[in-house]
Amino acid sequence: MGMLVIEGTYRVTGARPDGDSVRFYPADPAQWDLVPGPHRVQRNRTGGAQLRLDGIDTLETHYIPAHGRETHQPPPFADRAADALTAWLGFTGVERDAHGTVTASEPAQAPGFVLTRGADLHGRCVAMAGRGPAPGPSGQQHFVDAALLQQTANFAQLADGLAYPTYYTKLFVDLRAAMTAAVQEARTAANGLWPVDLTASGAKVDGLASLTESAVVLPKLFRRLADYLVLGAGDPSLAGFKAFLDQRPDRVLIVSKGQFTTLSTVVEVADRTVRMTEPPENLVFEER
Repeated sequence: MGMLVIEGTYRVTGARPDGDSVRFYPADPAQWDLVPGPHRVQRNRTGGAQLRLDGIDTLETHYIPAHGRETHQPPPFADRAADALTAWLGFTGVERDAHGTVTASEPAQAPGFVLTRGADLHGRCVAMAGRGPAPGPSGQQHFVDAALLQQTANFAQLADGLAYPTYYTKLFVDLRAAMTAAVQEARTAANGLWPVDLTASGAKVDGLASLTESAVVLPKLFRRLADYLVLGAGDPSLAGFKAFLDQRPDRVLIVSKGQFTTLSTVVEVADRTVRMTEPPENLVFEER
């Protein structure tokens, strides 16, 4: 399976990297134009662009709900995932201000590469993030197998139990299988967030505070709940949550059934408790 290789450096100072997103600067910024469409990679004046790490989703450190103010998921695991990513990429002495912006790090930039097949709707390059020398010529396609996947930050975050699997349709099936194996091993070993995960067992939602301070759930579910609760202006009732989900274009494939459906069909609401009826690794979301 071929993916575009781009070699360059990661930089974190002045940015707010979390556990699944970081800024990358190609050695040749023109290579961003080689990333397949339909969306173009949005870059700054010095060629840097934000990456979205493919196949994973870590707890939110700074999410802004529609019509709301910035919020987050429970800090212990959200912050731990962010720290793990910067450390894996080669940064030490990372200091952040009260808003999560990195104010200092060593070194100023760390060498690495990305493997990509496209950008998302927001102009972020959807990529596997590697460190050190690239496995092949920058600007060209390279065969990516499970062995190469295991050398990426994406795989490391899953293996350490610091990220949820969140798959989209462009992810190659064999890479998805390797990521799922890492997830299942991490869950069995009770690594990272898995011992406190409430996605399947059910999270009691008494308001937005319960999601930001204690309830650890799949970030996509958190984002939809946060949007819904903010829209409700403080009303903690989940009575309209499934109808709210039906208004959004979240189409998802249930892998074990081979069936495309909507997110609301795999979400169950009982009074103030919400849960997902399928494990996250059994879902593949439609890329927009």
